[in-house]
Amino acid sequence: MSTLLEKRVKEIVHKAFWDCLSVQLSDDPPSYDHAIKLVGEIKETLLSFLLPGHTRLRNQITEVLDLDLIKQQAENAALDISKLAEFIIGMMGTLCAPVRDEEVQKLKNIKEIVPLFRAIFSVLDLMKVDMANFSVSSIRPHLMQQSVEYERKKFQELLEKQPNSLDFVTQWLEEAADDLMNQKYKNALPAGGGASGSDEGPVPNPVAVQNHAYLRLLRWDHLQRPFPETVLMDQSRFQELQLQLEQLTILGAVLLVTFSMAASGIASQANFAEKLKMIVKILLTDMHLPSFRLKDALTTIGEKVCLEVSSCLSQCGFAPFTMDKEIVLKGQIQAVASPDDPIRRIMDSRILTFLETYLASGHQKPLPTVPGGLGPVQTELEEVAVKFVRLVNYNKMVFSPYYDAILSKILVRP
Repeated sequence: MSTLLEKRVKEIVHKAFWDCLSVQLSDDPPSYDHAIKLVGEIKETLLSFLLPGHTRLRNQITEVLDLDLIKQQAENAALDISKLAEFIIGMMGTLCAPVRDEEVQKLKNIKEIVPLFRAIFSVLDLMKVDMANFSVSSIRPHLMQQSVEYERKKFQELLEKQPNSLDFVTQWLEEAADDLMNQKYKNALPAGGGASGSDEGPVPNPVAVQNHAYLRLLRWDHLQRPFPETVLMDQSRFQELQLQLEQLTILGAVLLVTFSMAASGIASQANFAEKLKMIVKILLTDMHLPSFRLKDALTTIGEKVCLEVSSCLSQCGFAPFTMDKEIVLKGQIQAVASPDDPIRRIMDSRILTFLETYLASGHQKPLPTVPGGLGPVQTELEEVAVKFVRLVNYNKMVFSPYYDAILSKILVRP
């Protein structure tokens, strides 16, 4: 399906939805089924903009946009949809980046409900982009400060009750520092492999240690090891990112071996590359489930990929995909199931390198260049990178005094 056709289909579907909403609101009495669904989506979007310390705002949104209560009000002809919209616009004004103040202000001048809801969703989409592009810096300073101070205060209270509440954090940072020192020491060795002068590696930068420590959280053994105390509240978020990166690693590896094996021309067929990526993504969707078996999934993926490659080669007039090549490609795809597979290890290493570079960039530049071989999954990788860096930077803002104190002891030579 061409991009133009996809856009047209999307426009038709969206128009039908808004037309249906308009009809429902024009009924006598009005029907609010579609409107309530929209309020639910708006509620989830607003909550997604909040940081952990925004307790008061979270309570406000949850209380005012209580869907069960709204449904009851609708059933009893007591729902004031304009009042809900007024609250939503006010909350958007509180949470949006200053650059969006004008767009939010314009919403107050729209009096008809359907155009107002359409405009609200349009501004919310802009707010999502702001959050992705600028991470925590897009949040208004007073809200950020409030959240940081709240979380730090709560953790300090815990620390006073349990003085050993930084034990796992200390171990986590020590291991990250040791990793970096060992890496630098190996890099500093002369070509012959012997030590030069000192048996100890150079002392790493404290910021580099913290960044490396956060990267280690993306490879954490959650079943066997306690999570560091300062990131415990975000453990589920790191687990989710870890799974997304594992899926991306496997997806990237499958696409790399496929495009390497098939005729070079088909890799440049944008429609085919996107179609193939979507097929593999769908077959990896259930990776988070305990019942998921990666080997079985890769067997299915191998069969499907070979069919698609053969079809594309035929349509493009290339030499047919031979049985020998098909057997080799299926074997290479199956091999990706092992964490020790060379292609999978390359993908994994390059993904971590990209995340480390982005984390170290401090948002002063655009996203760093995606390493070779990761082009087909660039969009997905950048989305994960934005979420990861936002999570890390916020955690640093809250807990930096504790990290600085620990690292000042770890990084001092005896």
